[in-house]
Amino acid sequence: MSLSQNDPTPRGNLSEAEERFDRWRRRLGWYLAPAVLAVLWFLPIPGLSEPARHLFAIVGMALTLWITEAIPLAATALLAPALCVVAGLGSAREVFRPFSDPVVFLFIGSFLMGEAMLKHGLNRRFAFGLLTLPWVTASPGRLYVAFAGITAVISMWVSNAAATAMMLPIALSILAELGLRQGAANFRATPYAAGLMLITAFAASVGGMATPVGTPPNLIGIGAVERLLGYKITFFEWMRLGFPVAVVLTIFLVWRFRRHCPFPSLPLADNRLLLEKERSKLGPWTRGQRNVVGVFIGAVAFWMLPGLIAGFAERGAASPAFLWFNARAPESIIGLLAASVLFILPADSKRESFTLEWRDAAGIDWGTILLFAGGMSLGELMFSTGLAHWIGSGLATVFQSHSVVGLTLLFTAIGIVVSETTTNTASATMVVPIAIAVAQAAGVDPLKPALAACLGCSMGFLLPVSTGPNAMAYGTGCVPLKAMMRHGVWLDLAGWVVIVATVLLLGPSLPAEP
Repeated sequence: MSLSQNDPTPRGNLSEAEERFDRWRRRLGWYLAPAVLAVLWFLPIPGLSEPARHLFAIVGMALTLWITEAIPLAATALLAPALCVVAGLGSAREVFRPFSDPVVFLFIGSFLMGEAMLKHGLNRRFAFGLLTLPWVTASPGRLYVAFAGITAVISMWVSNAAATAMMLPIALSILAELGLRQGAANFRATPYAAGLMLITAFAASVGGMATPVGTPPNLIGIGAVERLLGYKITFFEWMRLGFPVAVVLTIFLVWRFRRHCPFPSLPLADNRLLLEKERSKLGPWTRGQRNVVGVFIGAVAFWMLPGLIAGFAERGAASPAFLWFNARAPESIIGLLAASVLFILPADSKRESFTLEWRDAAGIDWGTILLFAGGMSLGELMFSTGLAHWIGSGLATVFQSHSVVGLTLLFTAIGIVVSETTTNTASATMVVPIAIAVAQAAGVDPLKPALAACLGCSMGFLLPVSTGPNAMAYGTGCVPLKAMMRHGVWLDLAGWVVIVATVLLLGPSLPAEP
């Protein structure tokens, strides 16, 4: 996966006015971020402990720097946790523990496999294979349909980060070929390129909502409901809620990006013979290409296996085989093992070259990895200091919701908002128990608010730190931050409406006590 190492935001296609606005935005951040830090640090806030108030100030500063891009996003992701240590919110070992979280190593393994695809030219084979399909070439806009649908289906069974890591290298290679067909020197800096990256990343998060094993927040919510309410949600009972949400939001994604990131005038169908001719020039498969494909297929198979076991085993996610795979072969370990094998398999025995070498690994976007890890660090501190609980409880008090409908609306929104600043997993861990407690205190059935909150925690599309797929898409260098925020806010709003409507119409209720 070819990722930008310096300035991850493509600016070659900005007008003079847009460039002035960007300079003004970054300059504003230099002054606004320390002001936000100082004001929130000393401002007395009722009900908020001193550690939580200090964290609130640091998070406010970090969000300001991320939104204004006053300094590189990865630098902010390192600065904020460092300030947390200085503020006494935890030891360096505790605060920086998320930088060694398994999902970070899933990123590394996935990025390494993507780099191997680029090194051996598999990107061109995949691109020509998809671009010469009659259904796709009939309309360039159908690439959106293909990528959204394929990514959403894959993410039903593997993590959204893994699904994105599978699809982004293929999308990048297609953009490279389209740029050659278009004769554009910087085709990756076009709105269509940003749209293809974002629809892939967003579809991965949306598709994960369809099944219990599609994303960790689903299992966290199911576990919290069973533990706190004594209600067991079966695999297919969850799909009754999650699958319609995923389908509707995937359709919304295709509609939005086809409308707002249209494909430039390029008759692919007329160029199909030329594309097939170019495809034939690739020659026979090399040993390195076969190595990468074999390792990639093996990784995907092992990523999908636990989901298939949960879907077809009698005990579902509680079956011994599923638990064994989750404990011994989690996705991060599979990704690392697959990437490690590439360093071992020879690509050319005579030259003693291997499928992947360390100089290739140096080309992946380590800044994106640091960015996501920094977001996870702040998310864990929000939970441990009580800041997240204060935010959730405060919103419930302000809006005075005392009905199933009102609490479902409220906690779906809270789940979405909290997931913007921390990982979806941490969001579900924090928000679902709060939704249950507030609903019980209000004397209403807590099941629907809890399920809606859980689904809401799988949203969060405004910032690169919100989800792993967002960070990966941003790291390609094709997605300006303001484009992610503009499209992300519309998907968040659509998700809020769809989740609330689906849960209220199809969601289960707790059985009446005898």
